[in-house]
Amino acid sequence: MSKRLLRECVGAILMLVMLAVLFPARASASVTVTDDSGRSLTLPHTPRKIISLAPGATEMLFAAGAGASVIATVEFSEEPPDARRIPRIGDANAIDIERVVALRPDVIVVWEGGNNPGQVTQLERLGIPLYRHRVERLDDLAASLRRLGALAGTPQVAETAAQRVESRIRGLARTYGGGSEETVLLQVWNRPIYTVGGSHIMTDALRLCGARNVFGDLQQKGPAVDTEAVIARNPQVIVAVAPPGVAREWLDEWKRYPSLRAVRNDALVAYEDSRLSRLGPSILDGTAVLCQAIARTRR
Repeated sequence: MSKRLLRECVGAILMLVMLAVLFPARASASVTVTDDSGRSLTLPHTPRKIISLAPGATEMLFAAGAGASVIATVEFSEEPPDARRIPRIGDANAIDIERVVALRPDVIVVWEGGNNPGQVTQLERLGIPLYRHRVERLDDLAASLRRLGALAGTPQVAETAAQRVESRIRGLARTYGGGSEETVLLQVWNRPIYTVGGSHIMTDALRLCGARNVFGDLQQKGPAVDTEAVIARNPQVIVAVAPPGVAREWLDEWKRYPSLRAVRNDALVAYEDSRLSRLGPSILDGTAVLCQAIARTRR
């Protein structure tokens, strides 16, 4: 190598070093985002270590392109399959605060309205940045994905995922939205009988299926109802949204009331797909299964 070429190479290296010293902000630029609750959050740099405190938030982070940055999550974070390898630090109700602190996360994604309020307050007092995740309607999914993409520095991946979600919702609406709007009881527990109210995302899924929640006027997300109330409202379809292996048992109990339209018309649906209760993109797969099941009762 000639002396002139050597000098040029050394000069180029020195220039790169000077640029790194003079302009470090590019590598560590602060990030300001608005979370699902409308709060503004500023971080010193794009987060590289994220903790998720809800299965739905974990699924959304992966869909938005941030899966590689999720260092810990909670039980039942099973979607996508890669999320099952992430260490657990508790569940949606209670987490190991000491382990969280030891992991030194850049940000924690909490489930707005779902996590333990006392522990959320404790995390705030520790000065750990919190991003509040909230999905209450199917139409919230796409916007939430875009916000998580902005948080994680993966806007292109998040935009693709958001558009896929929007397209899926439109497709389901076209296929099933013209239904006859049967009244449906979504039974999510049997003793006592629990259903979902009008503010629950499953009610939104029913609307997408061209059906109507028979208890949609109730404001609670998960109200308890008695047998007399169900008989009085006389749903056309009863869907047992049950753990695996027990849906038929729940439905058999309704056969004691032959005056119910759902019983009389054999419109008793066993539904054991856990995706319907997830607050991530896979809820649309669960919704599609629900729509197909309700459509079969119309034949």
